[in-house]
Amino acid sequence: MLALGLVLVLIVAVLALGMLRAPMWAWALATGIWTALATSGTTGVLAYAAWLPFIALVILSIPSFRRQLVVAPIFASIKKILPKVSETETQALEAGTVGFDAELFSGTLDWVKLQSIPKIVLSPEEQAFLDGPTEELCGMISDWQIRHTLHEIPDEIWDFVKANGFLGMLISKEHGGLGFSAQAQSLILGKIASRSPDVVTIVMVPNSLGPGELIEKYGTVTQKEHYLPRLAKGAEVPCFSLTGPTSGSDAATMRDIGFVTRGSFQGQDTLGIRLSWDKRYITLGPKATLVGLAFRLFDSDNLLGKGEDIGITLALIPANHTGVNIGRRHLPSGAAFPNGPNWGNDVFIPMEWVIGGEAMVGHGWRMLMECLSAGRAISLPSSATAGAKSMLRVTSAYARIRKQFGLPIARMEGVEEPLVRLVETAYVNEAARAMTAAMVSRGERPSVISALMKYQTTEKMRTAVNDAMDIHGGRGICDGPSNYLQSAYQMVPVGITVEGANILTRTLITFAQGALRSHPYLYKEVQAAQDLDRDRGLNAFEDAFNDHIAFSLSNATGAFVHNVTGGALTSAPEGALSMSHWYRQLARASRSFAFIADLTVAFLGGGLKTRQKITGRMADALSELYMLAATLKRYEDDGRPAGDEHIVELAALNALNRFQNAIGGVIDNFPVLWVRPLMRIVVFPLGRRFKPASDALARVVARHALQPGEARDRLTRHIHVSHRVDDPMGILEVTLEKVIAAEPVEKKLDKAIRDGIVRRYHGLDWFADAVTKGVLTESEAEQLREVERLVARVVAVDHFDPAELKPNYAVLGHNVRGADALAAE
Repeated sequence: MLALGLVLVLIVAVLALGMLRAPMWAWALATGIWTALATSGTTGVLAYAAWLPFIALVILSIPSFRRQLVVAPIFASIKKILPKVSETETQALEAGTVGFDAELFSGTLDWVKLQSIPKIVLSPEEQAFLDGPTEELCGMISDWQIRHTLHEIPDEIWDFVKANGFLGMLISKEHGGLGFSAQAQSLILGKIASRSPDVVTIVMVPNSLGPGELIEKYGTVTQKEHYLPRLAKGAEVPCFSLTGPTSGSDAATMRDIGFVTRGSFQGQDTLGIRLSWDKRYITLGPKATLVGLAFRLFDSDNLLGKGEDIGITLALIPANHTGVNIGRRHLPSGAAFPNGPNWGNDVFIPMEWVIGGEAMVGHGWRMLMECLSAGRAISLPSSATAGAKSMLRVTSAYARIRKQFGLPIARMEGVEEPLVRLVETAYVNEAARAMTAAMVSRGERPSVISALMKYQTTEKMRTAVNDAMDIHGGRGICDGPSNYLQSAYQMVPVGITVEGANILTRTLITFAQGALRSHPYLYKEVQAAQDLDRDRGLNAFEDAFNDHIAFSLSNATGAFVHNVTGGALTSAPEGALSMSHWYRQLARASRSFAFIADLTVAFLGGGLKTRQKITGRMADALSELYMLAATLKRYEDDGRPAGDEHIVELAALNALNRFQNAIGGVIDNFPVLWVRPLMRIVVFPLGRRFKPASDALARVVARHALQPGEARDRLTRHIHVSHRVDDPMGILEVTLEKVIAAEPVEKKLDKAIRDGIVRRYHGLDWFADAVTKGVLTESEAEQLREVERLVARVVAVDHFDPAELKPNYAVLGHNVRGADALAAE
């Protein structure tokens, strides 16, 4: 019994010291006390040997000994094996800011930081713009006309967008823009996206990674005064040329090049740059009047005094400048927004066309990364979130209107499953979008969070569109003026591909870079190891290393304790009430993530980038934690609406189950075999306990969220909702209201049909027959006639004369060349 008691004391002591991040002397003291108790009254070699751990810990408690025996050898070893972090990697790591992602990597969540992120707040001016010009713009859009008849954004749309300042939302009022917050930009873009993916693209690009933001942040006074007012009012249409045939996601390998030289500009000898480039996939490129260009700059004669290889540089070039070639259009997924290549060969530009002037040459990659960290958090997440909400809005209406087997298909379990998935996606995406936009609005540039938001929201949008298409069936696949799904279906791959393909964003950026960026000590250790001053580096490394050891022990012991106790010892925010359980489970999962992340980095080190299945799963795990935190915050911010707690419960269960599967995949496939059992013991001491939401809970969510009213409106807030019967989406809303209002009357008619009193076949007026036989009144029959006419329009599909579908070569141009012909030129 005494031996068992001592073992239990040892286990409790280790867990407590680890969780409390006890200093080395505390470990030594505890070890000494336990050893004294364990060896009391015993002698011999084993009794003396039992004191060796105590002696070792005492020695290591002395800083000078610890430094000499442990820290210095590890430091020397790391300096030898650690691959050098390149300049572009360093700039990418240092770009942006660290926010709530650091809390997740730490394993100890600070709920005050989560609660301090602002709710959705718009200024009166921003709200008026959202309700006024944005709604007006949505009402002007004919999706079918844009993507089929014209295959172009109409001039009246362009004129309206320019005249109302849509292209200058992020440009300050001082320079003629609207100066809107990131939250306002996100909601405005989302509302337009719910109406037309093509139109939102022409608004999104100038307000994302483009010349406007780059000039606003880095431009010279002259550049700001000249270009920003013109960009804000649409007098200049910008594009930004980054991607080329050989440099896509790996933009740092671009072959586009510039040489510092002197040349003639406007009749004068001028210091400038001679450029050659080849870019493609450039959105707005075919319509651009101002071309932003990224290239690598060299100065072989050292005219700038900065050496030969200056680095990536950004410039602004008028599209009509001599030597600039604006190519013809790409057709990304058959969409209508302007996108195409541009190129130039030996094009001379003056040095003042560099964004920021001579002072900013070579700083282009940092400029791009800092802007992208914020832009990626707003642009695509806003449109993808709006798309998911729009898919829920139209599909919930269609599924309630459309009947099969004598009942609305929304009430069939097979259809209920994807419908509930749409509810979850709409709720969670909006929660994360709002929280992330709030961070950017208060000045953060969350590079890791923006990466996970981009890939998560666009992937969830892909699932949402597929679910909507499945529920609509043939109604969704037949294109035409009445098809409100086709444009979203076409554009899904575009969102997944641009701003860094999702495969790259998931496997190489979110965790692989996020671990360095968001881990509390890792990047400090890397920087210290690469410091050319050895003593300074060793000092910095020692501080970070000591803290890192305590951090690792804390997460290992904390994760084990919380997983054994089911999160009972974790904390929840004050006043969390019914949600406290899910806050505790989030805290528990965060501990497990931090523990696995630490071991992953420690054992894979520089090889992390090649273990992309591991990093991809870690990115998935991190994403689930972030989006669950946003989901819990949304419920509180919304004022805890009655019934929404079921949606939160469903989302939490599914998120934790996906988190478990992702972490489990890391453990099951971890390349260092002997580490796997340690990971399993700490993370899954009682097995994999998180189960997905039950069918019963899904049924409750469906009934709450899919009934027209406040809950459905809240789930699909901030999108354009039409109530016009001449609009393909508007007629859904009108018909849904009429169908529900007529439901009691319809039940009387259906019963009469089942009883054989009334027959319902083509060629018969069953409404008149029902009136004659006393089943319906005249007014009830007319009510059902109207509903039937509306339903017929809702379920109808478009059809065409074959001549209407033939390409108009007079418009498209008869000289159509393929990629091989273009490459040969």
